[in-house]
This record gives sequence, C-alpha cells and structure tokens, in this order.
Amino acid sequence: MAGAYNDRDGKIWMNGQMTEWREANVHILTHAMHYASSVFEGERAYNGKIFKSREHSERLVRSAQMIDFEIPYTVDEIEAAKVEVLAASGLQDAYVRAIAWRGAGEDMGVASARNPVQLAIAAWEWGAYYGDAKMKGAKLDISKWKRPSPETIPSHAKAAGLYMICTMSKHAAEAKGCSDAMMFDYRGYVAEATGANIFFVKEGEVHTPDPDCFLNGITRQTVIGMLKDRQIKVHERHIMPEELEGFEQCWLTGTAAEVTPVGQIGDYNFEVGSITREIAESYETLVRS
Repeated sequence: MAGAYNDRDGKIWMNGQMTEWREANVHILTHAMHYASSVFEGERAYNGKIFKSREHSERLVRSAQMIDFEIPYTVDEIEAAKVEVLAASGLQDAYVRAIAWRGAGEDMGVASARNPVQLAIAAWEWGAYYGDAKMKGAKLDISKWKRPSPETIPSHAKAAGLYMICTMSKHAAEAKGCSDAMMFDYRGYVAEATGANIFFVKEGEVHTPDPDCFLNGITRQTVIGMLKDRQIKVHERHIMPEELEGFEQCWLTGTAAEVTPVGQIGDYNFEVGSITREIAESYETLVRS
C-alpha cells in the first residue's frame, strides 16, 4: 500500500465500525484539529500479533485521562478492534495507529466538555523508520527546542500537542542531512529523540535519561528489561550534554524505531558496538517470538 495516506484502499475502524479508508474523515471544526485535544498510540504487529498490544491500549486510555477526557471504549474493546483492523488489513507485519480525540460538537472554544470523544484505528505497512540506519547508525542533529517541564504540560501523555516541537526539530534535522534530532529537556539534560528514547554505552555499562519529563516508552522499558536479564548494568539518570563525548555507543528505541543504532549526534561519533548489535538482534527475535 502506497500513496497519500488519505487515498488508499483498505478499512479503518472508526467509532465502532469498519469504514472505507477514503471515507474515514472528520469535520473541519473537529476540536482536536484546533486545540490538539487528541492522544494516540503507535504499535507494530509481527507475524500477525501486535507486540505489547494491551500495554499500548492501557496507555492510550491513561493518556486521554491526563488531558481530561475519557475514551468511550474499554481496553478490552480497543483490543478487539485492533484485532479486527489487523485482520481486515491482510497484513502479518504492520504498523497500527490508534487515535482518540475530541470531535466536533456543541463547543468550539478552548473548553469542549460537551463534544463527543471519538476513536479510530488503522494499520498499514511501514518499514524501517530510519531507513538503512540499522546497519551504519543514524545521524542526529541537536534540536534547539527542549522537552517542557511537567508543570507546563502533561508530559507523560502520548498526546498530539507534545509532538509539535518534535516535528519542527525533525524537519530542521532533515534539512541538514540528518535522520532525526536529539532534544534536551527544560533543565538542559539529555532527553530523547523526536519520537524515540535514547541509550548510551560506556565501559560496558548502559546509561539512559531518567524519563521524568517525557514518555517512558514501552520499547524503552522492554530493552531495559533485556539488558538487566543479561546482567548489564543500567543507569537511569540525568545526563549532561558534555557527557556525550565520553560515550562509546548509542541507540534509539521506540515502536517505529525499534532498536536503531546511532552513529553521530552533532559533533559526537559513536560505534555500532557489540552491546548495540546484540540488543537490536535480540529485540528483533523477541518481537517475532
């Protein structure tokens, strides 16, 4: 399946029923379009099964609650809808997108308590997020934008509005020939890439930023568990920018990114070393088991 995302064959589950792909539309006065009142999940299916599916559905519900709305479907109902979507897609390996939002209704100001909450789920083919970076390592820019304080926004929700500066950062990075951008947080600590968590290796031990103001990714948590199972020491902590020079290896984690090695961040270079390769290969085995 290729072409513009609004002009494809297939089905999308929308508000309780399967809808023709091209007809899965919303009104121009949908609240989420104007005020970013939406949350979403990105998930991957391998061999016909969505990896960590229920964890994603549970996080979707929590994210909605964090931005002050309730999804009118239970986790079990969301799970059943995803199974239906995946079957309708005919795909064994797929990217699955669930999104919930405040729709068009009686309110069109900032407040929107009377507007109905809607839910849609789609699935499509999506290959490696960073292209051939899994072999040679992705090249990252350093963003001028910082992840915001939890006092300014519900930073642990997977909410659409939190991705505005990510889009801007990734566009700026691509204009420089990079795959993505690494972001600092509001205090100046290393945070994450625009859509993936980040890990570093130094002297056989792993260091990763404490996710106290950004999303603690499901893939991140999975990889930390894999490292600990291998008796590899993991330090979840605040990381200063000047520490980048001393790290030997680096990788990104995320549903779309999976485990992607990083070869360069700004002026800092990293090797695609043994720990990085082992975790990437082991993750690939895990998701298909």
